Amino acid sequence: MKVTGHLQKMQTKLESPVNYFMPLDEHLEPMNDHIGQTISLQATGNIHCIACGRKTSKSYSQGHCFPCMKSLPECDMCIMKPETCHYDQGTCRDAKWGDEHCMQPHYVYLANSSGIKVGISRQLPSRWIDQGASEALAIMKVSHRRLSGLVEVIIKNHVSDRTDWRKMLKGSPDGIDLASRRDELFADCADELSALAAEFGEDAMQKLTDSSNTLIEYPVTEYPSKVSSLNFDKTPHITGVLQGIKGQYLILDCGVLNIRKFSGYEIEFEA
Repeated sequence: MKVTGHLQKMQTKLESPVNYFMPLDEHLEPMNDHIGQTISLQATGNIHCIACGRKTSKSYSQGHCFPCMKSLPECDMCIMKPETCHYDQGTCRDAKWGDEHCMQPHYVYLANSSGIKVGISRQLPSRWIDQGASEALAIMKVSHRRLSGLVEVIIKNHVSDRTDWRKMLKGSPDGIDLASRRDELFADCADELSALAAEFGEDAMQKLTDSSNTLIEYPVTEYPSKVSSLNFDKTPHITGVLQGIKGQYLILDCGVLNIRKFSGYEIEFEA
């Protein structure tokens, strides 16, 4: 079978293992079905903005053209650094979008993908899956995105806020008692968290002390001993045996391909 369409990040279902679907325009390709098979992905050379559809020679902010990258709220710097959200200053690029996405409850979490990390998201467990976490734990629910970023800034003084993607793709990490680590972090950060609660109100921050670990299994038959990154800009035609999927990466016997990175690229997929 052969399908042509534009890539976007893979859709997922939390099952055992995670079930992956690769969007190609309106088509959703069930990728778990192809593990163990030879697959082919041929970039046609066409790249279209995932927001406006404009043809572009280069993709920005995971699938956008340059004008959309400069104007859309979902491409603003505060998406990468939520503590810099400027909605309250009246300078949000689109206040309606901010109401729907930023001025909503967010979770602060701990995850174990290449070791323990702290992160924030509205969308759990999909965020954990996208990062390739093997286990994760929501530790706090807060009233809006900026506050979640401020909590994250406090906690990342004690644990990392980054994933080592190469280490994540080499196998499952050693288990971590995330609940115990949560309690330690709450104790270590007590004064700073109390100051935030005094500023934003006690009701704006809810500690989730009764939450339990979410364990995540990925459809991988073989992890690479050496992680080699594949890139459509350098190699338009990629073919190999699909050995697994983790995070937003296809693990092939010839290297790993970050599907989300190439959102907006038109490809011919064949299996």
